[in-house]
This record gives sequence, C-alpha cells and structure tokens, in this order.
Amino acid sequence: MATFDKHVANDGKITHRVRIRMKGCPLQTASFDRLTDARRWAQQTEAAIREGRYFKTREAQRHTLAELIDRYTLDALPRKKGGPKQRQQLQWWREQLGAFALSDLTPPLLAEYRDKLLAGFPGTEPRGPATVVRYLAALSHCLSVAVKEYQWLDDSPMRKVSKPKEPRGRVRFLSDEERAALLSACEASPNPYLLPVVVLALSTGMRSGEIMALEWRDVDLARGWLTLRETKNGTMRGVPLTGRALELMKEHARTRRRVDTPLLWPGIHPNKPMDLRQPWEQTLKQAGIQDFRFHDLRHSAASYLAMNGASLNEIAAVLGHKTLAMVQRYAHLSESHKAGVVERMNAAIFG
Repeated sequence: MATFDKHVANDGKITHRVRIRMKGCPLQTASFDRLTDARRWAQQTEAAIREGRYFKTREAQRHTLAELIDRYTLDALPRKKGGPKQRQQLQWWREQLGAFALSDLTPPLLAEYRDKLLAGFPGTEPRGPATVVRYLAALSHCLSVAVKEYQWLDDSPMRKVSKPKEPRGRVRFLSDEERAALLSACEASPNPYLLPVVVLALSTGMRSGEIMALEWRDVDLARGWLTLRETKNGTMRGVPLTGRALELMKEHARTRRRVDTPLLWPGIHPNKPMDLRQPWEQTLKQAGIQDFRFHDLRHSAASYLAMNGASLNEIAAVLGHKTLAMVQRYAHLSESHKAGVVERMNAAIFG
C-alpha cells in the first residue's frame, strides 16, 4: 500500500515522498516534485511487484553489460561450441557498451551498433551481413541467459532488433577437370596427409574440423565407418567410408607414422592436429584452381550427391544437417532426379 508525505524545504521547494509497503517486499521509497508523478510511480511499482516484474527491473539497473558478459564468459561460454570466437565477439560488445546498465540497453541502441558493425568504424573494415549476424547472436544468447538464469532482465532487448539479410549460400563445386587436377596435385604434395584428407572431404562431405579431430578409435575399417564425436551441431554422427577414401584410410593405417598420439593427422604437438593450410594453398596454386576454399569440398560432395540422384533428405543426413534449410541450395542440381520421381508416379497411377 502506498503512502504519500509532503515535504517543504527551507527554500520553499515542495517534494512528495512515496512509501510502498507490500507483503513479501522490502520497503520501496522515491521522491518527486509533482504529486501526479508520485502517484503514477506508486501505481506502476505496485503493479510490477504484484506481477513479479519489479525486482528484475531493479536488477537491470544494478548490473552493467560488462558485468553480464564477464559472468557469462565464466559460467556459460565454456560449455558452448565456438567459445573462442564468441569470446572475441562479446569482447567487442563489452568495449562498446560495457558501461551501460542493462536497463539502458534499448533496441534502438543495439540497432545503432549493429549498423556501425555493417558500416565499419573509423580505421576498421566494414563487416559483412553474415559476420554481423554472428555478433548479434553472441550478445543475444548472453542476454537470454540474463533473463532465464540470472534474472537480471525482464526481457531481452535483442528480440526487437532486426538481423541484416545474409547473402544466399555459396555453392562452388569442382568440375570434373578441376577435381582431376586437384587430386593429381595432392598426390604430388610432399605432405602425406593432404591427399587422404581431401579425398575424405570430397567423398563424405565432412567439415575440415570434423576430419582433423578424428582419432583412431573413431575409425572402423572393417565396417567402413567413421564416428564423429565432435560436430558443429553437438551430436554424434556416423559417416560411411567407401571407395578410394576407404583404400587411402587402410593405407594410412598400415603406414601409421606416429604412435604417440590418438589423432589421425597429428602435428608437432601430439594432441593437436597438423595445420594443412599452407600445403592446401600451394596445391590449389599448382592445380590452377581459383576462388576455391577447403569448405567448398563439402559443397562439392553435396553437389555430386544431388547430381547423382540423392534427395535433399539424404543429402542432409550425409552432411549432418538437422533441417533441410541448409541443403535447399542444392535443389536445382537434382532436377533430373525429381523429374524421374514424378515420371514414375504418373506411370503408376495413369499407366
């Protein structure tokens, strides 16, 4: 229940003090120059207390974004995949807005810094839409944890901030001539790991991180099967191993050079995989292939699957996607397969 006291100072200035006493809630007080403002605050505060919103508002005023990011970095970030990258993104937000109280993080303020990321700060390069989306996602999850677990916020202001539109996914795959030239250059490479790694990527569509993290316990040569324990979406996945990839893996097992490490492709340190970036770039140059990244081997595998009649569901299963959204980019490559399905259906029902 709210009570109002009128106070007249020595200089004649009048203030109105409000006291709110409600069961289960500490005494709340505030002072205003106008009685109408005091009554409005009392009405809003009592309603917020009844609905359980008031304490979250007070917490949002007490904590800054820097405090939230520091706590989140210690508590939640170590459990997330891609932690180092998100740590860097959150550090940028901390440098720009860390001094702001959480209650002052409004959608217009966050949208302003979204636009600054896109346009670039003085002395920094503009970020692309896909990169800006990642920055927004990192802060969005941090604010969501503040709402659900820390109860420092009533709602996340990021929910009302629009994301920049990302460009359509790139589909760059090797032509038959490029594939032959690349494999020939890999065979000529002095690095013994490059050829089997590239063939694995082309034949299975595995990501580079998945391939380089493989351990010998993950390889079943008798069954022709690989088990991926660490994947981008956090679930285990099995990958069939066949053809030339299986032959190269058997040869790699027979000529295993290192027994001091469980990794298939170890570097100088036994617990870290080799960095194949330099031999990969040299091989591309030798093969005369331009505008091609290692991740495009994954696109190549998906494209070959589509062109050889695999459905989008089958491509998603092989590549480890949980939804079909990411494989829609290959739909145009499977038109002949779709035509065959429709033709068989029509033949069955119409004769």
